[in-house]
Amino acid sequence: MPVRPAPARPRQWERFVAVGDSFTEGMVDEDPRREGEYVGWADRVAAALAARNEAEGAPFGYANLAIRGRLIDAVLDEQLDAALALRPDLVSLSAGGNDVLRPRVSMLGVMGRLEAAVEQIRATGADVLLFTAPDVSWVSMVNRVHPRMVEYTAELWGVGQRTGAFVVDVYTMRSLRDPRMWGEDRIHFSSEGHARIAAQVLWTLGLPFEVRDWVEPLEEVAPLSRFGSMQADREWVASHLRPWIRRRLRGESSGDQRFAKRPEIGPVVREPQAPIPPADD
Repeated sequence: MPVRPAPARPRQWERFVAVGDSFTEGMVDEDPRREGEYVGWADRVAAALAARNEAEGAPFGYANLAIRGRLIDAVLDEQLDAALALRPDLVSLSAGGNDVLRPRVSMLGVMGRLEAAVEQIRATGADVLLFTAPDVSWVSMVNRVHPRMVEYTAELWGVGQRTGAFVVDVYTMRSLRDPRMWGEDRIHFSSEGHARIAAQVLWTLGLPFEVRDWVEPLEEVAPLSRFGSMQADREWVASHLRPWIRRRLRGESSGDQRFAKRPEIGPVVREPQAPIPPADD
């Protein structure tokens, strides 16, 4: 198991607010009880934090303001003030991923806005969770954006260091370098992927977690043949890439007419998929 440094400010968080885009909304970790809705890593982390506080007789509330498809400007303009109005003591902020996928992007502009937002949150006394980009160098077709993901990750570590934010290192999670950790769109994580990221978040915060082998890859399976890989790529282009391009050309977003799934701080009802931390780490 990796050696975990002690968190710089170990504390008991009672008000967790998640801010961001589809990654934080939870796509594509389907919620079996609500059609068209998702669970995701943030809900799983909230369930673990709630269980910890309940065991210690402390209150806990959680809000998730994330909306799929949002660029960083929309994330911050629409969600940041609303998040701070909820008086959180822990804020997760993941934004800029959709900007990175655009043909043209100013990485310095994206990271400058992100760092200013982190400073604004930290000024309230709240802790902040940031996330590196994942390693997509092995993902067919999607790997074309890999250099930008590397640049985003390098810049993000600097933001974390300068602001005292927690940085969740998704990039080096080797267990995520497996198609089974991803949805069919090759952009969002599967339920298994979200569960592992939730464990990485809790580990980063210095808390217990349920997925004990979160850094270990799944057992290997036979790779697709060359023909199978080509066919899978064609199906992906038809089912996911072309619709994405059409939305861009029309100025549409997958998040149009969408609202935050948990706009207010509220108690957490434990979901069947959410990890419940053991007594000992």
